[in-house]
Amino acid sequence: MLTTKQRAYLKSLAHNLDCAFQIGKNGVTPELTQAVDDYIKANELIKINVLNSCETDIKDVAEMLGGRTHSEVVQIIGKKLVLYSPSKTKPVIELPKAKNKNA
Repeated sequence: MLTTKQRAYLKSLAHNLDCAFQIGKNGVTPELTQAVDDYIKANELIKINVLNSCETDIKDVAEMLGGRTHSEVVQIIGKKLVLYSPSKTKPVIELPKAKNKNA
């Protein structure tokens, strides 16, 4: 689970990203899911554009892709969504540390 500070940091990184994929009338297909999963494993952060021709609501698209790729939805803004998943082997993005609630 991302903290507010971590989410804000990821949003700032995603601001300059180009959309890596567009989702159209075919929606979230297994091939698209696999391509997004491969991309997110390599880059940790991805921005996706959902076209008007996509019949699935963007929130549902984000939940589906997040669940299928084991990533977190960072942001949904307009017709764009941002997903994040830290690399298991060699992290590329260093998130701000979460504050310890017991301190």
